[in-house]
Amino acid sequence: MTNIFKQICTPERQVDPEVLNSVLELAVELAREGREGRKIGTLFTIGDAENVLRLSRPLILDPLFGHPEELKHINSPDIRETVKELAQLDGAFVIDDKGVVVSAARYLEASGEGVDLPLGLGTRHFAAAAMSKQTNAVAVVVSTSSVVRVFDDGEIVGEILPELWLISRASIYIRQPQIEERPEEKITVVVKEPEDGEPKK
Repeated sequence: MTNIFKQICTPERQVDPEVLNSVLELAVELAREGREGRKIGTLFTIGDAENVLRLSRPLILDPLFGHPEELKHINSPDIRETVKELAQLDGAFVIDDKGVVVSAARYLEASGEGVDLPLGLGTRHFAAAAMSKQTNAVAVVVSTSSVVRVFDDGEIVGEILPELWLISRASIYIRQPQIEERPEEKITVVVKEPEDGEPKK
């Protein structure tokens, strides 16, 4: 799926594009599959883990605490299955710049000052936007409506519809959207249209 998300996983995001790409792949899997026959929503932050941890608190005893880093890398099949199970819990996953899932079930407490989201998006999206505004992290939200949204600097910078039929039903919140449908992967990627003078990715 690497090429599918290239317009989102750009250097301007200030996180490792490969790590972000891996998180987006996992997010799409969660959006498509849910867990145990039901849709689930969850949130990931990528990068600037120290500040994200400072601006959040655990909702429960952290199930990932104390495990070796090499077992918690986002590309490890074991951690991907673990994340899918833990995604049924409330709270966010915190992923560092190297792709290590350092914490799970975190309550994000970043200030929402300066965040202006469109109507229709809930508290999970607001928390993601606020954390991406107050830190250098990128936030990825899997909504229970099966749409994956990417936040950077407090704004939605990407929307991923993991089934083509969703394009006729889902609300697109990006202003001036650039929509790319990929029938072979059954996915639609929406990014913000580059402004005049801004190079196309």
